[in-house]
Amino acid sequence: MGGDVRAGVLPEGQSIRMGLIGLGSMGRHHARVIREVEGMELVAVADPVGDRHGVAGGLEVLPDVEALIGAGIDAAMVAVPTYLHEEVALALAAAGVHTMVEKPIAATVEEGARVAQAFTEAGMLGAVGYVERCNPALLEMRRRIAAGELGEVYQITTSRQGPFPGRIADVGVVKDLATHDIDLTAWLAGSPYERVCGQVSHRSGREHEDMVVATGRLANGVIVAHTVNWLSPMKIRQTVATGEKGAFIANTLSGDLTFVANGDVTSSWEADRQFRGVSEGDSVRYAIARREPLRVEQENFRDALWGRPSDVVSMAEGVHTLQVVEAILASARAGETVALGG
Repeated sequence: MGGDVRAGVLPEGQSIRMGLIGLGSMGRHHARVIREVEGMELVAVADPVGDRHGVAGGLEVLPDVEALIGAGIDAAMVAVPTYLHEEVALALAAAGVHTMVEKPIAATVEEGARVAQAFTEAGMLGAVGYVERCNPALLEMRRRIAAGELGEVYQITTSRQGPFPGRIADVGVVKDLATHDIDLTAWLAGSPYERVCGQVSHRSGREHEDMVVATGRLANGVIVAHTVNWLSPMKIRQTVATGEKGAFIANTLSGDLTFVANGDVTSSWEADRQFRGVSEGDSVRYAIARREPLRVEQENFRDALWGRPSDVVSMAEGVHTLQVVEAILASARAGETVALGG
């Protein structure tokens, strides 16, 4: 998993002149965080519908991406609606502006592939904003999995449920919410998806799906399952990785990580001696330093711009996640498992 995200970096320590396009529900948070990150300076903002959240401060609200480029920026954060990602990102690549695009990379795989190719050909840093990778519980889970504390990973399951967010108008729950789970699962396991099967439901009267249950297998053999909706009165954000030594349980709402170890099983039933089972062993809840994920994400982008080692999400990974998303939707339409090529 991954791609070249260190091409075209800036001199380390150079103040990064940042531009932000899209001042909506996500853009307002990016504006605040960019202003807080050492080494970044928010010098230009743009949104054709204005600044309804009042985040521009003393900056002029520019009308479009061309005006943003004209402000002389080094890098940009793209937080416009998904259907505009390709148009805006291609303009930034052509202008030689390093860019992070909010998830998903684009509205379709074809659009995402064009965006990724444009940044590669321009030799510019292109990244995708999957903020869940910066959640403290998931960062700690990944570190401990990499250290071998879970042993071989067998299964990763996620649950992402809650009420409908009024900010979403152009996509369904798969491209909005499930895309997080697909990205973080491949990242935790260190493997792309091999095949998926999806079931969706339309219960809210909207054009797009509002519920999905998806299962699948990664290329390294890990099996996965995702339950995602925005029609639940309960807000749930949970990721569970089960392996040969036990299970990690991450609550990404609270940032908590718990490990439940396998206990010993002794069976006295003669016929059951061939079965290797487990029981619930010791449980440990880890004390984790909790930093705002969006700030960590922008610091990662800054470090990548400076050429430092950084765990930003490459555009190649963003395209793969979109391929999985579209495979889940295709599976739901066809009623069959869909294999992913390559």
